[in-house]
Amino acid sequence: MRILIAEDDQVLADGLLRSLRASGYAVDQVGTGSEADAALASHEFDLLILDLGLPKMHGFEVLKKLRARGSAVPVLILTAADSVEQRVKGLDLGADDYMAKPFSLQELEARVRALTRRGLGTASSVIRHGPLTFDATGRVAYISDQMVELSARELSLLEVLLQRAGRLVSKDQLVERLCEWGEEVSNNAIEVYIHRLRKKIEQGPIRIATVRGLGYCLEKIPS
Repeated sequence: MRILIAEDDQVLADGLLRSLRASGYAVDQVGTGSEADAALASHEFDLLILDLGLPKMHGFEVLKKLRARGSAVPVLILTAADSVEQRVKGLDLGADDYMAKPFSLQELEARVRALTRRGLGTASSVIRHGPLTFDATGRVAYISDQMVELSARELSLLEVLLQRAGRLVSKDQLVERLCEWGEEVSNNAIEVYIHRLRKKIEQGPIRIATVRGLGYCLEKIPS
């Protein structure tokens, strides 16, 4: 899961970055509305956490342009001005949720989980594929009810493959979903992560198929 934080209060932004990265998300941050608009136009994110009082472009304008491009990425608005009029305007422009500052990090993380589930079209934080189960809240995977020891990067990789189970996922898509700006991850590194994950989860009917030159697909082998 990849999240963009558009927040010009660097102390608050740093707290959000630490908290969400500790929960296993790949998180990028910008401090102006124009930077947020440019990032959203050129990268794919699973969630936008949007402050309204951004310099260079108001948060409402960022949201309006995002929806005008046809993007359905979930948006959680943060604002110090918690008026009914602002909440109504934000929701009418296409926001999915609202939090007034100051807020609890624990509550924000819960809302992030709910919004990312909604973005995937599911109400549950648990994804199942045959005997393989992934709990996005607890960040843990099971095979036939037995917990599988996975690194944070392996868990994130598994989550992306599960979200697209049965469909091809390219290396470029994996890099886009797993890596933050400035993080150097090569296609060879993705191959290493895939190899490690295969050794841990390819039991019974589950396998990660390689389509040479194109990418990977998590699939169940017919019995």
